[in-house]
Amino acid sequence: MLTHKKLKARALERPDVKAEYDRLDEEFAFLDEFLKARAAAGVTQAEVAERIGTTQSAIARLESGGGKHSPSLATLQKYAHALGCRLELRLVQETKAREIEGRASRPSRAATKRVAG
Repeated sequence: MLTHKKLKARALERPDVKAEYDRLDEEFAFLDEFLKARAAAGVTQAEVAERIGTTQSAIARLESGGGKHSPSLATLQKYAHALGCRLELRLVQETKAREIEGRASRPSRAATKRVAG
């Protein structure tokens, strides 16, 4: 039986699919933060929509990331405030981001020495 996990693994073996998947990684991580925040607040899409003066379908489009247009910062701030959160936007230098990701995916030397020692 072909599960979602197997299908994804098979698709990611293709270099073109992998490149596009990696390109969208930041966007998916960002959208995931919104979904987690809404779940943690125990709020439905309809409730968020009512709080910020829009429709449930607009919130669904925002959370899916599949729309033709990116939401404005003002819209993202309204969404965050509707959940009792604030929006933080940061710029991180690419080289530092890669270094941090690299460290997170492998144990530090100190941790390796403690385990090995």
